[in-house]
This record gives sequence, structure tokens and C-alpha cells, in this order.
Amino acid sequence: MRPPSLRTVAPQLVVWLGAIFAVQPVAAQSVMVDILTSEGPIRAEIYVDRAPITAQNFLAYVDDALFDGGSFFRVVRMDNQPNDSVRIEVIQGGPDGPAVRDRLRPAIPLERTRDTGLRHVDGALSMARGGADSARSQFFICIGDQPSLDFGGNRNLDGQGFAVFGQVIEGMDVVRRIQQGVTEGQRLVEPITIEHVRRTSGR
Repeated sequence: MRPPSLRTVAPQLVVWLGAIFAVQPVAAQSVMVDILTSEGPIRAEIYVDRAPITAQNFLAYVDDALFDGGSFFRVVRMDNQPNDSVRIEVIQGGPDGPAVRDRLRPAIPLERTRDTGLRHVDGALSMARGGADSARSQFFICIGDQPSLDFGGNRNLDGQGFAVFGQVIEGMDVVRRIQQGVTEGQRLVEPITIEHVRRTSGR
């Protein structure tokens, strides 16, 4: 029996090679957002691959423009948490106004740092919450590493930690200026306006 000729095999070979080396669509690993505040711009990377539930929830608020006109209203420093045995440093913000409250999304499941592998390092974005599955729209940014906010940390009595979903890559100087604002307790006397939050392709 004669072996198949190159002319016979070549078309099949092309099909096989095409299947092996075909360019497959790649899921987005992260999304960049610009947070423009009255104190200056902050750019952050949102980890849609590593914390998909939390990241997509945040981006849904971005796409609906619900952060626009919101504020950073709470800052936590070493000097304004006298009753806390475990101290942290963060700024907290989110949507604002009665019209926005009617458009808030349901609470989301907690994506624990134990499962995502993300950590509350300097510049990490994470969701504010009360109970374990109660986060909705408010988020905070870490100033310095805050391991007590990770799973197993003792800032929260339940030990479940908070859900990191992004990282500031530009504008930590703005974050630190916001944190140093004049406060009554942990509330800024003059909240810093979030003018808008937008997706961006830049880095």
C-alpha cells in the first residue's frame, strides 16, 4: 500500500495546525478605572479575574454612573480610633444622595482573601461591609499594609475579613491627602467629592 502523498495530507495538516495554533479569545484579567475626585485623580486596576463577584459589582456601579457625585466621607487614622484595639488606616467612599439609594444593587457574597489570594496591601481597594455577605456599594482604600483586614484578621470579630478587588496604581498621594482631612471622629468635615468614575484603557 502506497503512503499518502503530500498533496493528500497537506490540507488535513493545515486544518490540524490551524486548530492547534488558533488564536483563542482571552478573558479580561483586569479593568482600569479612573476615579476623579475634588482632591485629584486616582487610577485603579480592578481584578475581574481574581475577585469576579466583587469586581463586577463595582463595575456595574461604574457603568451606571452611580459613583458620580458621591464622596469619600470617612477616613481612619491612628489618631481617630481611640476605642479600637486593632487599628487600621483607610479612606472610605461610595455613592451618595436619596435618588441613588433607590438604585443600589442587592448585597453580594463575600469573596474572602483566603480564596482570592488578594491582600489588604498599601493601595488595595476593598468593600466595606457589616455582616459577612452585606457589601453593596461602599468601598475603601488602604493606606499602608492592613493584614488585620484579611481573612483570619482580628479587625472584625467574625474573622472573615473584607473583599479586596483592586489596587491603586496612580494617585496614592491623593489618597493620603484625603486621609489627612479635618474630621469629627472619623467623618470628614468636608467630604471629598467623587466627580466621576470611568473605565479607561490606559495604564
